Amino acid sequence: MTVRGVLAPLVRGSTWRRAVFLLLGGVLALPYALLAATFAQLLGNDDVPRPIGAGLLLVAVVLAAVPVFLAGSRALEIAAARALLAVDLPEPAPGHRIDRETRLRAALWIALHLFTGGLVLFAAISAFPMALVFLAGLVGVDTGAAPEDGFGPFGPGHPVAAGLAGLALLVALGYAVAGLGALAASMAPVLLGPAQAERIAALEARSARLAERNRLARELHDSVGHALTVATLQAGAARELLDTDPEFSRRALRAIEETSRRAMDDLDHVLGLLRETEDGRAPRPTAPQATLDGLDRLVADTRAAGLVVEPRVSGALAGLPAVVSREGYRIVQEGLTNAARHGRGPVELRVAVPDGRLEIELVNGLRGATGPGGGGRGLDGMRERVLLLGGQLTAGPEGDRWRVRVTLPAPREETR
Repeated sequence: MTVRGVLAPLVRGSTWRRAVFLLLGGVLALPYALLAATFAQLLGNDDVPRPIGAGLLLVAVVLAAVPVFLAGSRALEIAAARALLAVDLPEPAPGHRIDRETRLRAALWIALHLFTGGLVLFAAISAFPMALVFLAGLVGVDTGAAPEDGFGPFGPGHPVAAGLAGLALLVALGYAVAGLGALAASMAPVLLGPAQAERIAALEARSARLAERNRLARELHDSVGHALTVATLQAGAARELLDTDPEFSRRALRAIEETSRRAMDDLDHVLGLLRETEDGRAPRPTAPQATLDGLDRLVADTRAAGLVVEPRVSGALAGLPAVVSREGYRIVQEGLTNAARHGRGPVELRVAVPDGRLEIELVNGLRGATGPGGGGRGLDGMRERVLLLGGQLTAGPEGDRWRVRVTLPAPREETR
């Protein structure tokens, strides 16, 4: 091992950050040290009655121990360990009550932090100045020290020995700080790490965030994608018939305006969910979400784009659970969008509400040899919606036609 390798722990940036962490513990330990000194003097005073001294000591011990067990103290220690020890500790789960085992582990960590920090602080204010005095004597600097100020053979009368001892003391202090800091960094995950319940809560929160993001992505894809498809088809037809059929062009422009306005409402709704308020909570939705109650308008918009839709609706759509009605609307919307993009001929749409379930079926002719399932996000979004609701989806070609079948559970007890 080279000299550079031996001295590396003394000059490494992480060692200095860990030293600050240890000194922070020493600073926090000062009130406890002062309290202990005060009670040592109080209990040693014969003028103070023993029962009163014991009672005051008991109250002081309780007051001193309470901060060690607080969840806020653990959160502060986690923040300090992440910043100064460079330990990857997760933030405490908000609103999650820590269990007794986690609280005890954190209390042990805080006690060790205060104890080791107190030792380092004591060494810094005692051994460190002594080492500097010894080194100053080695280089001939008059520190004003008398011969009796020495420590055994190390003193002003033996400058070389004292200087070497001072240098060894500084090096030993540096290695001690580096070792204690490394030990603290290795023990922090054990004593400050999350409990199993916290890990589960964090995973559930992360899964909920990812699920919400995926849901919003599906909302944007389906609503905006449908609007763009309708607008593109209408604009193309209007351009072709602008001179020969101005009335059709006006109807197409009106359809583009209405479809775009509804798409803007959907976009405003999704962006409102994405926007967070200052307290971290999402604001109330700025526009109502589309449900199967608006199926007639969706069919009319699609027809206005030039796609023939033959709907068959049976059952009470208004009695569906809200989430099933919303997801069903988006599935129909995406199916019609895929038919307009990739299919040909009329679209047969069947929406039925038999006992305890919602059934959706879309059938249209294929344009070319392949259907809309070649890697697009539309069918993936449908599958995600159906999977989240515990339903079933089948999609694929049947001869020269493309068929999508969806079944979603809609139990009676969840109806509005």
